[in-house]
Amino acid sequence: MLNWLSRLFRPKALYEAADPRGPNGPHRSWRDGRDGDATVAMAGERLRRQARHLDQNHDISRGAIDKLCQFVVGPNGIAIEPLPKDMDGKIHRGFADALLELWNDWAEWPEVTWEHDWVSTQLLIARSLFRDGEVLVQLISGDMPSLDHGTRVPLSLELIEADQLPLDFNDPSRGITQGVERNAWGRPRAYHVYKTHPGAPFGFGGTVGFSGDLKRIPSENLLHLKLTDRIKQARGVTQLASVIRRLTEIKNYEDSERIAAEIAANMTAYIKKTIPELMPDSYSYESDSKPRSFDFVPGMVFDSLRPGEDVGLIDNKRPNPQVEAFRKGQLRAASGGFRVGYSSLAHDYDGSYSSQRQELIEQQSLYEILSAAVIGQLVRPVWQRFVGDAILSKAVKVPSNVNPLTTNRAAFQAPAMPWIDPLKEVQATAEAINNRLLSPQQAIRARRGHPDEVLQQLSDWYQQLADLKIPAGSSNPPSQGDPNVPVVSNSRRR
Repeated sequence: MLNWLSRLFRPKALYEAADPRGPNGPHRSWRDGRDGDATVAMAGERLRRQARHLDQNHDISRGAIDKLCQFVVGPNGIAIEPLPKDMDGKIHRGFADALLELWNDWAEWPEVTWEHDWVSTQLLIARSLFRDGEVLVQLISGDMPSLDHGTRVPLSLELIEADQLPLDFNDPSRGITQGVERNAWGRPRAYHVYKTHPGAPFGFGGTVGFSGDLKRIPSENLLHLKLTDRIKQARGVTQLASVIRRLTEIKNYEDSERIAAEIAANMTAYIKKTIPELMPDSYSYESDSKPRSFDFVPGMVFDSLRPGEDVGLIDNKRPNPQVEAFRKGQLRAASGGFRVGYSSLAHDYDGSYSSQRQELIEQQSLYEILSAAVIGQLVRPVWQRFVGDAILSKAVKVPSNVNPLTTNRAAFQAPAMPWIDPLKEVQATAEAINNRLLSPQQAIRARRGHPDEVLQQLSDWYQQLADLKIPAGSSNPPSQGDPNVPVVSNSRRR
């Protein structure tokens, strides 16, 4: 009676999911009340190693990371358009061109090893970020005896893998959590980084390279790119964290199906023999104890079967016709955790134009979110340091009419959304410009163009046409001295 009354008057949980018994039967109730740092401390390194294993050995995982780099950074990198302003609030073209010229020179040798230009440096950093969840970039400015910057602006980048920022280095008295030294508000002050990679087997001198020595790098000289889900989380977590288990199971399942199909291809037939009581008296199984085999060729005829024997074919239902459907379903579910569109992940482009464009539009927003993270954590800080070092080193002189608060202003252009039907896209853009819903500058920047460069190139092109007396609408040069060929004016068409 008391048990029945206790169940009747038992207070119900506000959320049914929080009740481990639940209205529809018992279910597991997770009670993880740890903060983000404690969670990463227990699982971060293991997740990073599993993600690297999948990147090295699983084609789907590697392809997904490639797609993220393609859509977030792009084959040409995140473009930069300097936008310093004069005292009247207008773009100072001369200073912008001078900065862009220095930037193009620096972009050839931006990092300390001279093995990567700026585009490949961005792609390598992005790949490490998505796979490992974090990556470090040290900013090295000024003249150093042991370092040749190789560019007019004395700035170089040193790329550091997440392994060199120890997860197990904590000192609460100094505000150090997992290698990150923070103030009372949680702002990073410095990073304690291993001088060498802990996985390096040997140093240059032939001795063990890793000694466990740490160096303290102030936060103003080190960029810590990381993927986080929790507030004040010190370390990042791989983008594959939520799909690692599914990807591993897909890989194991596909491996099993391939092995089964290979076995099925090798196992062809067997000889069926009837029971001895039904065999002729003159035949003896003892006299036929040696194993036999037949060499299969197209169109062969079995003419060496003995009395009571028949040929049986092995059918183990392989290849499994349901593998592709199962794989597509799993990839469709995994695409959300990857933040990669299903069509791009599975290379399945069978949908209509409308469906593919809808998927592309929805997915583009996720790519732009990741692009904004790369711009905010890498590209913008590097540009700001570059402009400051260019001015301090006197590689460029700031004109007197430039607003000093805008010297490092710039527009950062992430990869543009691909076109499915270029003709329709161009027509839609033209209509938007004609109806004043979009400016030509916005349209040019949306395609990763530089408006000033486009205008200059158009001006040069029409000047060349005029010099050669080629009509602007013609694709073939006119014959020399043709009086019927009009001379093209040098004025810019509007």
